Amino acid sequence: MQKKALLYFLMLAVMTMSSQEVYFPKNDGVSNINSNYTAITNVKIYVTPSLIINNGTLLIKDGKVIDSKKSLKLPINTLIIDGTGKTIYPSFIDSYTSFGITKPKRSGRGRSAQYGPNREGFYWNDHIRSEQNALDFYKFDDKAAKEFRKAGFGVVNTHQPDGIMRGTGALIALTPNGGDEERILNDSSSEFLSTNKSLLSSQAYPSSIMGTLALLKQFYLDADWYNNGNISNTDLAIESHLKNKGKIQIMSSENRANTLRTDKIGDEFGIQYVFLGSGNEYERIESIKNTNGSFILPMNFPKPYDVNDTFLTDKLDLEDMREWNQRPTNPAVMAKNNISFAITTHGLKSPSELKNNILNAVKHGLDKTTALEALTSFPASLLKESNKLGNLKKGAYANFLITSGDIFETKTIIHENWVKGQRDVISSMEVNDIRGQYTININDQSYKFNLSGSPSKLKSKVTLKDKILKSSVTFKDNWLQSSFANGDTIYGGHIKLRALANSEKFLSGKLFFSDGKEQLFTAKHLVIADKKKNSETKKETKSQLIVPVTFPNGAYGVSSLPRQKTTLFKNATVWTNEKEGILKNTDVLVKDGKIHNIGKNLNSRGSLVVDATGKHLTTGIIDEHSHIAASSINEGGHNSSAEVSIAEVVDDEDVNIYRSLAGGVTTIQILHGSANPIGGQSAIIKLKWGETAGNLLYKNAPKFIKFALGENVKQSNWGSTSRFPQTRMGVEQLYMDYFNRAKEYEIKKNSGEPFRKDIEMEVLLEILNKERFISCHSYVQSEINMLMKVAEHFDFNVNTFTHILEGYKVADKMKDHGVGASTFSDWWAYKFEVNDAIPYNAAIMHEVGVVTAINSDSAEMIRRLNQEAAKSVKYGGVSEEDAWKFVTLNPAKLLHIDDRLGSMKIGKDADLVLWNDNPLSVYAIAEKTMIEGAIYFDKEKDAQSRKEIDSERLQLINMMHDSKNKGMATQPIKKRIKELFHCDSE
Repeated sequence: MQKKALLYFLMLAVMTMSSQEVYFPKNDGVSNINSNYTAITNVKIYVTPSLIINNGTLLIKDGKVIDSKKSLKLPINTLIIDGTGKTIYPSFIDSYTSFGITKPKRSGRGRSAQYGPNREGFYWNDHIRSEQNALDFYKFDDKAAKEFRKAGFGVVNTHQPDGIMRGTGALIALTPNGGDEERILNDSSSEFLSTNKSLLSSQAYPSSIMGTLALLKQFYLDADWYNNGNISNTDLAIESHLKNKGKIQIMSSENRANTLRTDKIGDEFGIQYVFLGSGNEYERIESIKNTNGSFILPMNFPKPYDVNDTFLTDKLDLEDMREWNQRPTNPAVMAKNNISFAITTHGLKSPSELKNNILNAVKHGLDKTTALEALTSFPASLLKESNKLGNLKKGAYANFLITSGDIFETKTIIHENWVKGQRDVISSMEVNDIRGQYTININDQSYKFNLSGSPSKLKSKVTLKDKILKSSVTFKDNWLQSSFANGDTIYGGHIKLRALANSEKFLSGKLFFSDGKEQLFTAKHLVIADKKKNSETKKETKSQLIVPVTFPNGAYGVSSLPRQKTTLFKNATVWTNEKEGILKNTDVLVKDGKIHNIGKNLNSRGSLVVDATGKHLTTGIIDEHSHIAASSINEGGHNSSAEVSIAEVVDDEDVNIYRSLAGGVTTIQILHGSANPIGGQSAIIKLKWGETAGNLLYKNAPKFIKFALGENVKQSNWGSTSRFPQTRMGVEQLYMDYFNRAKEYEIKKNSGEPFRKDIEMEVLLEILNKERFISCHSYVQSEINMLMKVAEHFDFNVNTFTHILEGYKVADKMKDHGVGASTFSDWWAYKFEVNDAIPYNAAIMHEVGVVTAINSDSAEMIRRLNQEAAKSVKYGGVSEEDAWKFVTLNPAKLLHIDDRLGSMKIGKDADLVLWNDNPLSVYAIAEKTMIEGAIYFDKEKDAQSRKEIDSERLQLINMMHDSKNKGMATQPIKKRIKELFHCDSE
């Protein structure tokens, strides 16, 4: 056999040279090329994951598959390799790597100018790098290639992982010999994108996921504009993108939420991305399925947490505990929902970790055939290389594995990995696999001798009467040598053994004692009793218990969404916010999500009856100025970010939604922050806990945008000098400049001539045309006056001044302008420009006739806005009814949704809160919070949820203890800290 192997390698060297003979000069004299066939016989062949040949023959030549059949007539001089008992699979393909790529180095810290890219002749934003090609940064990495081959891979798709548009990748064969002329299968295999910026540029924009999404959309618009011949200057980034537009588009979106966000962009521009998965697609599987996209799934399952420290364990978030428990089910859930996916090593420290994680996925329900498809045929199809890769049909590359058996069994070994016909021996097929348990009788005592590890690198465990003895083992040329401490009191010292092993797992040899005595012995591999197998199976089944997924998939998540119910509240004190005022002992009937009737002694057959005797029923609280339920708040890379939208980054998993419901809040406006004078577009949402981000959005909501004045926008708080404006005067000039640009844009747009669509200008034009309203962050009276004058100059009104702590100084002018106010009750002294704030501000503006609301701007304050409203009763003598309107009807008016919300009126949305006391009381507790006739918060159910959470935590902690006791590696506990956004948050 060894002679055959030597002959084969000599032939292979000649075969490798043959590819050069076509065009390389021959200066060596006469040469005789030998390109014989190679056949692996008597093997089980997976031609494809579903086409299997038992006891077949695989015939290859010149790096290609000639045939694979049950019976083949072999050509003369075929090199035959006997593969009896072995299995052949197509080598694996990794669709998402950075193999051989020189990693980018982060540029210096700090922000560069907003414009003026470092790369002349390319797109204006340095994070768009579509002209990159993987081969520009590539050098074959022998060490990394060897690691990939050991794990079963023959081909990788590699790219430069830098930038939002990352350019094209390259398909590389991991041949152990040869050069790039053979290894590079496709020098432009796919186009890569991501939601992360380039490390090579310090250009400030985009500084948020909002900005990334907006930039990507604007780039696609500009590419179309360029493609139609409307730009005279050459843009190499756009030209590269247009050239590669027809290639597979692989999007690394970092998390599931961004996958859904970028999918919408793809839909808008007719692009179907292939998504690099985040591993938790199972949590919103219906939404993932609706993308119609294929996925490249990482298999980086989290380790169990080390829960020995009780104090630290109390800090462990339930969401993280569930992720450990549930994430291995992700591939199976994807397959069950008919979502196509490939498997990648991305996210693993080494490709060697992949097998155990795939076995874990199989253990959690992943079908083996699907797993093999995800490693072979599907990535080949994804990369449009099915004729050459991912199978062992005629004409395909001779990329295959020879294994000891089922590739998805724990003890199966990859013996060889052939890539383009080049053989890489990973674990010799000549080595007998003698792993298992043996019993050796020594001096009338039974020693258990257990061999584990790999066949060529064994590990030993010797026990006597359940006592583990110190031991060592070597195995070479089928000779086993071991030494272990002797537990026998008669023979002192150590015992050594030398034995010959055969393929039947039979050991025969000699024992050597430290006193010089010797003893012959034989030992046969023991088959574990069925009883023990059953016991292990039961333990394994117990450890596989998967806790159910909820929406969101963490504490207080719901297993199913609440439904609208016909509900009758009986004998409540009803705060109508209408001319009827506060009604005692009154009934309210809710039907089809609307307020159906208000009166006394109402009846409704089949309705849910709620006894509200002694309780208060109000409309839900509305927060005009909030920053919860969003993934990012500020896009501060430019002084105007009108193109970005909070609606695109709504975070449906934010537990502050649930907490706000517990405080009686049902609707909020999520505002962009105050990093720049012209911020981003707002989002108005209803707090329907458990719904997807898209379903939280208020249907047909009026359009709003955030503007800002003061210290933040001129950056005096953090001393930046990289962006205009730097003064309050500059802020005014910026507004004048941008609105004049918007007017010029409108002229071009209406001229009938082709024009470049500019998302930013489109939004500003909506303001000028009174189609979008401004909520403006404000403090100082001079700036409040300034913005009103700017608006009047362009013939529109500012809708709302929010914060407006000096509003009491200019309330009369605000009333004349027609602007409303949304303020804090008594929040001040947190920076210089709030020095003149007073607690009577809201009362004074209200008294003058300005529509006044109280807002939170805080994930903490939003839970007690009822109490914030009550402060205006104390400071200014506002009536209880009017004070209550500060957090209900008035913010509805400011948001132009008072036709549906804000007061108790027949036909309006049934967004209601049942309080145990006067809602303005510090003792008031929201018992039920209803949105459109469905109860999203119930105090009694909340108490039950807390018990269930404690029970589930204990269950998961015990499972983690069990995992650690079984020898699994653990990870340290890290407390999850969620940033609570404010106006000035990054």
